[in-house]
Formats: sequence, C-alpha cells, structure tokens
Amino acid sequence: MAEPVFRRLALIGVGLIGSSIAHRARAGGDLAGEIVACAQSAATRARVRELGLADRIEEDPAAAVAGADGVMLCTPVGTYGAIAAAMAPALTPGAIVSDVGSTKQSVLRDVAPHLPEGVHFVPGHPLAGTEHSGPDAGFATLFEGRWTILTPPAACDPAAVARVSEFWRRCGAMVETMEAGHHDRVLAIVSHLPHLIAFTICGTADDLADESRSQVLKFAASGFRDFTRIAASDPVMWRDVFLNNREALLEMLARFMEDAQAMARAVRWADGAYIEDKVKRGRKIRQSLIDLNQA
Repeated sequence: MAEPVFRRLALIGVGLIGSSIAHRARAGGDLAGEIVACAQSAATRARVRELGLADRIEEDPAAAVAGADGVMLCTPVGTYGAIAAAMAPALTPGAIVSDVGSTKQSVLRDVAPHLPEGVHFVPGHPLAGTEHSGPDAGFATLFEGRWTILTPPAACDPAAVARVSEFWRRCGAMVETMEAGHHDRVLAIVSHLPHLIAFTICGTADDLADESRSQVLKFAASGFRDFTRIAASDPVMWRDVFLNNREALLEMLARFMEDAQAMARAVRWADGAYIEDKVKRGRKIRQSLIDLNQA
C-alpha cells in the first residue's frame, strides 16, 4: 500500500463532501494515517462517531488541526473566515490547508490572511456532489471520474500543490489547476446559475394558487423533476455560494436573461428555425458531456 498523503488529516465539517473524503480515506488507507473530524453540532459529532468516520472528533477547530499536516475545510464558504481565524494559532508549520468550496476568490480573501508563515494554502473544488447533505450522505466513490480544480496563489509551494493533487487523484478524481477568478467565472455558468434557476423555478411553482400548485406536483414531468432535485440542495451552502460569487453570477445571469428574451421573441413570432437551432445546440452540449463521461 502507498504511503498516506497525510499523516494526520483534519476535516473541518463532515457533510456530504467531508464524509465522502472520510469514507474514501477509511476504505483505501492511502489518504491519511489518522482522521480528525470537526463539527459544531453535537448531533453531527455523535453521528460521525456512530459511522466510524474519524479516529477523533472535536468541536473546536483549533483542537482539530493541532498536529495535523493536512487540513481540509468542508463547511459552507461563508464560515471560512471565522474558522481560519480560530484554527490559525494551532496550525503546525509546514501543514497544508485546502478546502472544497465552490467559490475560490472569496476563499483566498477570507482564509489566506489568517494563515501563519510556513503554512501552505492550496484552495480546491471537487466538482462532485448530490442533493443530499450531512454525514450520512457521503460515500467513498463520490469523486471517481470527476474533476477537482485547484486554484493555488502564485507564491504557493509547488510541492504542496503536488501533494494536494495526489490526494485527489487517489480519490479517483481528475485534477486541473487554474486561476481563482477564472474558476469563479466558469463555475458561475456550469453550476451556480443552474442552481439559481432551479431554486427560482421551484419558487415560482410554490407561489401558484393552491389548485394549480397541486397539479404541478401531481403531473410533474421529467424536466421539472430534474429542477426539484437540484433545488433540494443545502440552502446555507448555496446562499453562501451566491453571495460570495455575486459578480460572476450576476454577469452570467444577465447573459442568460438576454438569451431567454431572445427565445421569448422567437416563440412570440413563431421563429421555428431559431427555436430548433437552440434545441439542437442543447442536444450537442448534452452529447459532449456524455462523451466526456461527465453525464
């Protein structure tokens, strides 16, 4: 068996992503020699203990990271600043801090200033997930065949980046590195905007008169069911994502609204060629995802 990437890995947060990392670490033995989990909720800590996901469970982030050579932030991105401030004094020199957040410029802004000299920061984002949350939602194969994007700052130690890359490869992920701002623009269109649209459509359905709403739920076709699956995602996490990537998200939303207005005009004026072209382009993108094993 390969030497573990980290001697002691501290998981700050044990929701879907954190618990999936723990499951994979338990199953393979090549990610971490020891796992320390941190959760503020007593119920979550008790469940992590029942599931056997960690060797030690802490409430305090500082206690969790003490002596750890790897730290993974797995909480909503809006909590990162306070957590970084709390754990910073206990971080071991040479430790690597990473994360799984869906926004990266805000993570660099909120975490990096708190980290002491000699601690390496390699922000990351595994593009994997489900609509479920909590420690029971995780599973060891979540990251297999999926991308993880790393956004290390320019002065980051290459050895630390290589170590985090190896961590995700051992989880079964494909790894790519890009600049944080570019990541946020890309994710605004492929992830953040679709979630915003799904939440909005479900909200529109919920605001219908009682009789119409009951029929919407009764006769929901696959398109609406797909939206409701996305809309079942964790509300706190997505609130933080929207607010911490607001500029890129609003830019993509404005472009989408222009395209939606163009489609509305095509429907109004019976421009069948325009509508058919848009449908064909959508089918082409879907097939491209299938060909890349990302659907």
